[in-house]
Amino acid sequence: MLDRILEALARSPADFTEVRVERSWVTTVAFRGRRLEGAAEGRDAGGTVRCLVHGRGWGSVTVGDLAHLDAAVRRAHELALVVRPPEPVRLAPVAVHVATDPPPLADDPRDVPLAEKRRYLEHLNGEMLRADRRIVDTQAAYRDEVVEAWYANSEGTRLHQRRPDVTLAALAVAREGGVVERAVESLGARAGWRRVQEQEALFRAAAARAVGLLGAHPVRSGTFPVVLDPRLAATLVHETIGHLAEADAQLEDPRVAHRAWPGRTVGSPLLTVGDDGSAAGLRGTLAFDDEGTPSSNTLLVQHGVVVGRLHSRETAGRTGERPTGNARAVSWRRPPLVRPTNTYVAAGSGTFADLLRDVKLGVYACDAVASRTRLGEFALTAGYGFMIRNGELAEPVKHVTVAGELGTTLGAVDAIAADFRWIEGGGGCTRHGQGPLPVTTGAPHVRLRAAEVRGQAP
Repeated sequence: MLDRILEALARSPADFTEVRVERSWVTTVAFRGRRLEGAAEGRDAGGTVRCLVHGRGWGSVTVGDLAHLDAAVRRAHELALVVRPPEPVRLAPVAVHVATDPPPLADDPRDVPLAEKRRYLEHLNGEMLRADRRIVDTQAAYRDEVVEAWYANSEGTRLHQRRPDVTLAALAVAREGGVVERAVESLGARAGWRRVQEQEALFRAAAARAVGLLGAHPVRSGTFPVVLDPRLAATLVHETIGHLAEADAQLEDPRVAHRAWPGRTVGSPLLTVGDDGSAAGLRGTLAFDDEGTPSSNTLLVQHGVVVGRLHSRETAGRTGERPTGNARAVSWRRPPLVRPTNTYVAAGSGTFADLLRDVKLGVYACDAVASRTRLGEFALTAGYGFMIRNGELAEPVKHVTVAGELGTTLGAVDAIAADFRWIEGGGGCTRHGQGPLPVTTGAPHVRLRAAEVRGQAP
């Protein structure tokens, strides 16, 4: 494959040319209740050619039949000649890298028969159905994907990466009388078949939580001290800081730039946030992004002040900063955009109990089942929660939404625990219709001295 790409590159008359080719193998299995909704295997292959001519913009062509790669290179060059952007594209320099021998994939899911995957998911789905008589419906999903990705450019970079991804998802619906509640759990990893084995407890947890929510009362709306569990805290920074730090979004929209331009204060001095695409074994981890730039650990916020942002080669060239390895595409059919990888809140000090101790009346909000963001405004819906009374967890509550303005909310962070963990969920990130892209988030428990909680009217 790489030889074919290099032959096409050698024929390009453009000042800069890059070719990205992918082959992917995907398996999906889904159950609804006791019914098998689908079980399928699929393959896909194709590539994208991008060309630059000095003083002009990108010419880009996608090709599903790799026999037409040479023609795609010629066409991309022709398109580049006629593109006249307001500001010519300039790419920040990146060292040439050659990495063409990826390690073999342990427990390759492509070696496991579809029937075995179906039987395993049926077993896991049964764990929810058998958990309690009040479980009236379930959804269970399994997905694996292995992507073989090749990248080469006219500067000399040549790459071959192997990207596995496996996910499990569980949804349980419980009903008692006229009350219906649901709960979700998921697992995702950049790993093979073995990583998703022995996950019965995950599916039983979804059923137990759905049943437990039947007896919980809706939280009262108001302004309270709020302790965020690691999953909700991590989702908050991904949806706010993570996306506001995308340099292409900042350069396209002055309103985004105003919110997260380097040097701006966006939170408490306790708050430090980063994005680490080089962290081992996580779903957002990549050795190189889709422009051939090595992934890195980029500090975004330090002690509440914006100190960095996420870049492609193009945005780094426009701002005079270094590329961070965050140019990512959901597939060969789409161009790379600046996207987060593994976004995190750095650990603080103390324990979860320390965060509860000073709260006389507050809310402990857990899990994240929905999010809405618009510039600096956000609303995060928790999967469940508990009231905090006199420094201890009290009765369970539900329908908890934490909302507010970015600067005000993150400025209210007054304690961060030391119990950092990565959240290995099976969800993904979507931007401009590209998604879900595998990402990971991580955080410890975080306390807000006051935050808006939307639930039942007071």
